[in-house]
Amino acid sequence: MNKELNLDVKNILGLKLPTDPRWVNLAEIQLEEILTDHAYCEQKAATTCITLITKNSEKELMVEELSPIVTEEWGHFRQVLAELKKRGLKLGRQRKDIYVNKLLQFQKKDGGPDDRFLDQMLLMALIEARSCERFKRLSEGLDDEYMRNFYRKFMESEAGHYTLFITLAEHYIDKTTVRKRWQQWLDHEKILMKSEEVRGDRIH
Repeated sequence: MNKELNLDVKNILGLKLPTDPRWVNLAEIQLEEILTDHAYCEQKAATTCITLITKNSEKELMVEELSPIVTEEWGHFRQVLAELKKRGLKLGRQRKDIYVNKLLQFQKKDGGPDDRFLDQMLLMALIEARSCERFKRLSEGLDDEYMRNFYRKFMESEAGHYTLFITLAEHYIDKTTVRKRWQQWLDHEKILMKSEEVRGDRIH
């Protein structure tokens, strides 16, 4: 698949509410917690891609494109573990991801297989988009230059991931349908973000 996305595709991906600026300051003073949550986010991204592949094995392009993402996300998990170890910090317990659980409630429970597949892809795109935006905040707002660079690399990677999920959705589903539903997801996420407590101990 062509990795160069045109402006039209990029324009539909904008989140409708930026992260509260206070989040970066809170995250910086809870580094062990934020790195722990980050590690589990990468682990869940890898396992979710595996699940998508096994449940949609007939979709050859999707299998081809997501297979290296599994490897990449697991590599990110190991990178975050290494950073924890280097700093003498511990990988804590996995926490309930309130943000993702609330997004899951927006998935269509009825409709046909295409509707459910589309929502799975858009859910992943939205999680990756918000992760990318959070990593951007960390790459610009942390006092520690090393950690700013650390998160800039993750930001660049996640940017490619969330656009990939949109592009794959448009490969299998009518583009107009994808973009209409994507806007609904973005509207829902904006409302969700407004209601969420600003916490520095987690990525989402």
